[in-house]
Amino acid sequence: MKIAFLTAGGIAPCLSASIGGLIEKYSELAPEAEMIGYLNGYQGLLLGNYISFSEDIKNHVDVLYSFGGSPIGNSRVKLTNIKDCVKRELIHEGETPLKVAADQLMKDGVTILHTIGGDDTNTMAAELSKYLQENGYGLTVVGLPKTVDNDVYPITQTLGAWTAAEQGAIFFENVSNENTTSTRQLIIHEVMGRNCGWLTAATAKAYRERLEKRTFFPGLLIDKKRWDVDAVYVPEMDFDMGTEVNRLRKRMDEKDGVNIFLSEGAGVDMIVREMEAKNEPVPRDAFGHVRLDEINPGQWFAKQFAERLDAEKTLVQKSGYFARSAAANEKDITLIKRSAFLAAEFALKKESGVVGMDDNRNGKLSLIDFSRIKGGKPFDVKQEWFQNLLKEIGQN
Repeated sequence: MKIAFLTAGGIAPCLSASIGGLIEKYSELAPEAEMIGYLNGYQGLLLGNYISFSEDIKNHVDVLYSFGGSPIGNSRVKLTNIKDCVKRELIHEGETPLKVAADQLMKDGVTILHTIGGDDTNTMAAELSKYLQENGYGLTVVGLPKTVDNDVYPITQTLGAWTAAEQGAIFFENVSNENTTSTRQLIIHEVMGRNCGWLTAATAKAYRERLEKRTFFPGLLIDKKRWDVDAVYVPEMDFDMGTEVNRLRKRMDEKDGVNIFLSEGAGVDMIVREMEAKNEPVPRDAFGHVRLDEINPGQWFAKQFAERLDAEKTLVQKSGYFARSAAANEKDITLIKRSAFLAAEFALKKESGVVGMDDNRNGKLSLIDFSRIKGGKPFDVKQEWFQNLLKEIGQN
């Protein structure tokens, strides 16, 4: 028996731990099995590049639980985008990525493939699993849901998201001290979240919970109000710019600063429309997603607010890479282990799908059919905890 692992897409605080969990469980259930990891996601699979996991690695999986990133590397490759795969020299002209991937798995003698990634990774795993079944390859594929955005249908909680929110809060604890460097300071904390505002909201919540544990000195500039959150903007929630400017202008006058938590996907449609109106090219990746790092939503919002709030200094800080590259926290480790252990059990029973907390089963950890996996799950802004947060900061 040969078991292969593959991590793809952007990194999240769960990849290394997920590999560790799978190795740990297989070492118990199938100690004779050979384990390999394809390097850099589907790229490594198409090229046949992999590494074998030695007995030393199997005996020290605790090391993998302590690391962020991926021990086998990631990449963004879409197996159904033939043109892009040819351009990147991952396949030859006239070949199809799905067949190349399937043939490579057969050549390498793989019987079980575990894919760890977000909606793009697992929809590609679904396409691959379907191709393998339809063409009689007889190989089991079991995915694990990774994304800091927590935006995969029908997954209640994706792996790594809790950690990313906690790390984003820690990041802003340091950045918020910048409010003492000038008067009338506008600080924008740009948080990852292309279409889903969950991470931004959860990060703001985690940050404010951490504030409650700190001691402040209102007699000095160390006043809790200066460190608190003044606005949270997510893609799922519209707001009136004029109304917000008036509210935040009063806040700026009262406490000499404004702190905004901004989802990177909030306002992207407005930015794209503005770029297209100017006939400027909109940068996109292989999946057709707008390259957010290149269009800079945080800077765009800073431009909209700075002058209207009469800010003397404006600071835009992104916690994305800091948060997503962290090692999984204790809460995530617990979910990761439960998920990975169950994934190994299903795979050994030759059952394919994605192991995750199923919305349709009240969040019960289950094997979910690949056909039900898709991205773009929005954050429910009507949830009580988020509405309470908005009320507390005076935004609703």
